[in-house]
Amino acid sequence: MPRKSFEHIKLKSSNLEPQQNFKHEDFVAGIAPNLRGIYATMYIKKPWEIRQCISFSSAKEGNIFYKKNPETHLKELSITFNVETQNTYDSDDEILKNLVSKTSVNIDSVEDMKMLFYQVPLDKISVSITSNDAILPLLAFYIVAAEEQEVPLDQLSGIIQYDVLKDLMVKETDIVSPNLSMKIFTDIFKYTSNKMPKFNSFSISGFHMQEANTTAEIELAYTFSKGLEFIKKSIEAGIDIDTIASKLSFFWAIGMDHFTEIAKLRAARMLWAKIVKQFNPKNQNSFALRTHCKTNNSSLKAQDPFNKIARTTIEAMAAAFGGTESLYTNTLNESNAFLKDYSNILTKDTQLFLQQETHITKTVDPWAGSFRIEKLTEEIANRAWSLLKEVNDLGGLTKAIEKGIPKKRIEETATKKQTKIIMSKEVLIDVNKHQLKQEDSLRVSKIDSDAVRKSQIEKLQLLKANRNPEKVKNSLANLTKAAKSGKENLLDLTVKAARNSATLSEISNALEIGFNSYKTSTKL
Repeated sequence: MPRKSFEHIKLKSSNLEPQQNFKHEDFVAGIAPNLRGIYATMYIKKPWEIRQCISFSSAKEGNIFYKKNPETHLKELSITFNVETQNTYDSDDEILKNLVSKTSVNIDSVEDMKMLFYQVPLDKISVSITSNDAILPLLAFYIVAAEEQEVPLDQLSGIIQYDVLKDLMVKETDIVSPNLSMKIFTDIFKYTSNKMPKFNSFSISGFHMQEANTTAEIELAYTFSKGLEFIKKSIEAGIDIDTIASKLSFFWAIGMDHFTEIAKLRAARMLWAKIVKQFNPKNQNSFALRTHCKTNNSSLKAQDPFNKIARTTIEAMAAAFGGTESLYTNTLNESNAFLKDYSNILTKDTQLFLQQETHITKTVDPWAGSFRIEKLTEEIANRAWSLLKEVNDLGGLTKAIEKGIPKKRIEETATKKQTKIIMSKEVLIDVNKHQLKQEDSLRVSKIDSDAVRKSQIEKLQLLKANRNPEKVKNSLANLTKAAKSGKENLLDLTVKAARNSATLSEISNALEIGFNSYKTSTKL
């Protein structure tokens, strides 16, 4: 049949309104406010870093895992410490009898940290250390472990997640006052800036706010309020804006609301540049928002655990499209139990698939220009800025926390979200819709917690039998004295105590004695 000609057909003009233009659309990557990414070429030259957690029950097991997988494309490791370590208990404390955790690393002393990183090249691996109460001894143990490897401190890279304000907002814990936490913050910052220049001193977390089921704008607003508080306190302590801005990074959760999460990261870069601008930095790099993301724990339901693979992949894609610099993807077992190595390998391979098979790294900000994305970016940025102004009008985040404002806002949004889930207005597959009548079980590794605790106690006994008691006593006394006066650098003195084999609990107790006096003398 001969082809028909369609030249005579006339198309009617569209009645649609002209597409809305957004003020931010002309912003590019690599130039403040960095809407499309903090580097001009983003992933084209270098994809995001793959981070993986060491969450085994002992330092030895964590070390074995890493050494079994030396070619895993990993350049970043996050250490997950168990509850006992986070609460500054040594394993031989009677209160912990039969309570040693079955997952996450147990650290009692510098010997455990040395074992964790035995034959791990600390000058080639970026390490993330997360803690509040135990941050000083844990960071000191890491520094001494590097010294034992003869790795120069200026070659160490990594990040610290020390965020007391996060706990005050979400977890309702108040172990260290906000003002006292700033003393610890500035001491760590000064030490690492002088001796560990490659170390990004602090990661400020918004992760736990999304874990509490809040909104993207609340996550951004209150996280940046913390960042603003850190900057102001640092400047008061004599640290200039370019120095402090270059050492801060931010930690975000990435959930299943795909386009919102992409827009959130784009909006975040604009907002942070706007915040930093008011301090008149001289270095353009100070405007850059350094970002680490983790797929959301709260979206990983215990029901049908194999669905987590799909959920985690979708969330990881959002982080990549949004322009994260590093990413941790949850394991298959994140909300269930402790699995074998294959679960950790799967999380790493998920990111390798995205980096090397999808070709999404071959363009900068792939969703730029999409009306949906640009509209969400503008809306999230505007709502977050309004919340930031509310906090600022109250006198800053510490004052807002005292008035209960952040907690109230988080609880309001969390309640609305949970109500939608209960009423099935927000669908969660296998939770409130399409439930399986019978689920396949996971193959879970069994951990002998009694054996773990016994091993830790034996190591502590050996440590105490072979150290110099007088040196330990003096170094702990110096720590208490410094904590009381508030004049000397606490991390420097903690490192000295760690070199003398003081334990986690001993160091923490010495600091606590001094902190109590410091709180009283400064009326905190």
